[in-house]
Amino acid sequence: MQTAEIGIKCQGTILLIKVQDVLSVVAEGNHAIVQFESGSSRLREPLSAIAKKLEPYGLIRIHRSALVNRSWIEAVSSMGAGKYVVRLKGGREFAVTSAYRENLKLLADVWIGNEAFLSR
Repeated sequence: MQTAEIGIKCQGTILLIKVQDVLSVVAEGNHAIVQFESGSSRLREPLSAIAKKLEPYGLIRIHRSALVNRSWIEAVSSMGAGKYVVRLKGGREFAVTSAYRENLKLLADVWIGNEAFLSR
């Protein structure tokens, strides 16, 4: 099976990055920062456009300014009052806003345990 790659235009060069190596994409002003294991790249493209392109490849929007790669997620922690934090392998954490909480259900194909987890 061939691994999907994305082309990222960065300072006049197009980087070919395997989607599985992308940890997250974070909005920063008019730019988006694509973070991967070996570094990062700054893009001048709206996060909403990037989200549409990368959603089929396992990147999930969890905040108006953040996408995370589901294959890098290690844990989801409840902070009470319907708030959650996603922790990536390596320890980086991202807040999950209520507008995108339902997207957490996309993280696993099967849920076992507390039925109330992620319910409204």
